[in-house]
Amino acid sequence: MAREWEGRLPRQPRLPDLRVRLRSELGRIDEILRDLMSSMDRLQGLLESVVAISREVELPAVLDRIVTTAMDLVGARYGALGVLNESGERLEQFITAGLSDQERNDLADVGLPRGRGVLGHLIRHPEPLRVENIPAHPSSAGFPPGHPCMRTLLGVAISVRGEIYGDLYLAERRDGQPFDVHDENVVLALASAAGIAIENVRLFERVRVREEQFQRLLLPTLPDLRPFTAAAIYRPAAEPSQLGGDWYDAIPLPDDVVAVVIGDVVGHDLHAAAAMASTRNMLRALLFDQSNPPGTVLAQLDRALQATTDNPVTTTTLARIEPEGSGWRLRWSTAGHVPPLLITPEHHVEFLFAEPGLPLGVDTEQTRPDHSRFLPPAATVVFFTDGLVEHPGHAIDESLAELAKLATEHADLPLPEFVQALAEHHPSDGHDDMAILAVRTPDA
Repeated sequence: MAREWEGRLPRQPRLPDLRVRLRSELGRIDEILRDLMSSMDRLQGLLESVVAISREVELPAVLDRIVTTAMDLVGARYGALGVLNESGERLEQFITAGLSDQERNDLADVGLPRGRGVLGHLIRHPEPLRVENIPAHPSSAGFPPGHPCMRTLLGVAISVRGEIYGDLYLAERRDGQPFDVHDENVVLALASAAGIAIENVRLFERVRVREEQFQRLLLPTLPDLRPFTAAAIYRPAAEPSQLGGDWYDAIPLPDDVVAVVIGDVVGHDLHAAAAMASTRNMLRALLFDQSNPPGTVLAQLDRALQATTDNPVTTTTLARIEPEGSGWRLRWSTAGHVPPLLITPEHHVEFLFAEPGLPLGVDTEQTRPDHSRFLPPAATVVFFTDGLVEHPGHAIDESLAELAKLATEHADLPLPEFVQALAEHHPSDGHDDMAILAVRTPDA
């Protein structure tokens, strides 16, 4: 009886078979997890790339970032972005990345690609293109002399507002494998975000140009200040969509006297720009009273602004340069503004530190201190706003010292070129707009 039941019991699988099946199942789960982790890493990389591209505010930087981030996402050795001309028939710009210095030198005389071969195929047929053997492709036209060897290619079009803007090309995966469908999908997603970033930065640029034009319309053209020479320059902030409150003015007065003012209204908006214009115009009217020193004029301006406007806080320096003996006398008063810079004919540079006073719009009851300094013939006084020297990574003393060195190096230049050099090589980070006004006393 026991033998009969023994024969009917189900046969149990052998232990080695279970282990084999378990290893197989664990291997399959491990492969699934690896694919999942790889997909998550790619998604995270894509998101970070989109954020990085969106942070750029200059078109060249956006285009460079698109190429380099696409290369990182798929592990490509080479990358390029071809921007089409207005007709969309040929390339007018070609941004490359991944080339060594030697490879760039070898291609220095080749010039811009003409959009033939496989590149031209993508221009004519703007669908995603994956090529495992470029020389064998029907559209291949070969490579110019000095071009690095490339066999694999991934190309996608970039559209802006429904029109093809250009094509993104990636060549040679670093692991030696051809580009696959996962590479194609992630680059397509990046290209979509890139089109939005390009459109945004072009809109920012148009806004910036219009705002800069508006800002410059509010600033005066310097009049004839003889016997003095003068030059001024204004530079908007690097950040787009920011109107500035920086301003300057110079007014010739009787008896070879000139009045000079520079200021900075707090804020970066239309209200700040309007406040700048009203402050400058009101000060012009007050300057024609010859009997009052600069400190008194600033006090009058502060009271008038408080009574008639809701202008924000403003820093400013008001100065008069008038004849005295064999030279000239500088009289000035500041309202919380950075000190002027004096350059002697011997190229000795000195910041005219003095009691700065409170900014306009803080306390109209406070007295405004006046300061005085003798100026020899051929001396230069530089008035500027803090946007020229402010840098979050540097102490203000370091920036002022760098500005003084810069002024010394360019002191022999005519004033228009001198202020241009200061504006181009400034020690600030460019986050704020800047204004510079330089006045030079006559030679002996």
